[in-house]
Amino acid sequence: MTEPAYAALLIDAALRGAVLALMGVTAWLMLRDRAGFAAVRLGVALAAGLAVQVVSSMPWFECQVPRAWQAPLVGVSVANGLLFWLFTAALFDEEFRPRRWQAGAWLAVAALGTSNCLLALPEGSPSMLLQRWLPVLFALLAIRAALRPRRADLVERRRRLALYLAVAGSVYTVVLVALRLASPQGRLSEGGAVLDMALLLLLVAGLAWKLLGVAPNELLPAAPAPLPAEPPPVDAEERAQAEQMRQRVEAEGLFRQEELGIGQLADRLGLPEYRLRRLINQQLGHRNFNAFINGFRLAAARAALADPARREESILAIALEAGFGSIGPFNRAFKAETGLTPSEFRRQALADC
Repeated sequence: MTEPAYAALLIDAALRGAVLALMGVTAWLMLRDRAGFAAVRLGVALAAGLAVQVVSSMPWFECQVPRAWQAPLVGVSVANGLLFWLFTAALFDEEFRPRRWQAGAWLAVAALGTSNCLLALPEGSPSMLLQRWLPVLFALLAIRAALRPRRADLVERRRRLALYLAVAGSVYTVVLVALRLASPQGRLSEGGAVLDMALLLLLVAGLAWKLLGVAPNELLPAAPAPLPAEPPPVDAEERAQAEQMRQRVEAEGLFRQEELGIGQLADRLGLPEYRLRRLINQQLGHRNFNAFINGFRLAAARAALADPARREESILAIALEAGFGSIGPFNRAFKAETGLTPSEFRRQALADC
């Protein structure tokens, strides 16, 4: 082995070791106090899948290990793109729920990668092209999952994490796909493998660093915990301003504006947007702007549904008056908060009237 090749091998091994160590740290950071959340389970599954990818993408492994042994590992590696998308969706969308079809999709993608490896299909075949471009599709879905809720997210450090994952994850995916497409038989060269690991190391190191800076209750909903012996200090001025803001939203019916955004509300209240975000999050305890506004809307809807004078008014009219854009989101939000459909709630509320 020549000296440059030996040096490349050492660099590649060092990068892979660092990636594996950092992924272990990242998995631990996600597991602390939050092991039951879907985002954590998906994050740990993604870390395990990336560990498989780190091992199976080594140039000597791809050249020397029999295909029958490589195939399932290749399948897991190909399916990591789907796991990254689902992990991103679960992390930033608090309404995300695991579905059976997601497990089925993972199995299908893994089976595609496994069968392509076993059959040694040429790079230009439709099945191999699908395998190469699926990660790009999943990267685009992950970007959408990270950025779509970002506008309404009131946790500033989680908003920055969403932007980081969207940019870094998509860049890594595109570069890796380009390297595979440019490599003979899709196998990475020594230089390509080093670049792959260097980018993955940067991605995982950035994620670990950002997770270290985000408290568990900022990243995921807080778990029940005993009250501290000494409550944290409260900024009386900010608390008073937050309460005044809340009263204005309620008294002036600002929440009734359909598709109200945080920028629009900040303009109506004469506050900078960053200031409004901080007041709602840090002083009123809300993590999501839409949930904050829907609280007012649902309270108004409950009052209307329980009003005997409005018993003949349609539920759709009440929902629209409260600020909901259509009946579907209203029904789902109402059922999630009360455990009853609007019709059931009205029937119970007016039973003695």
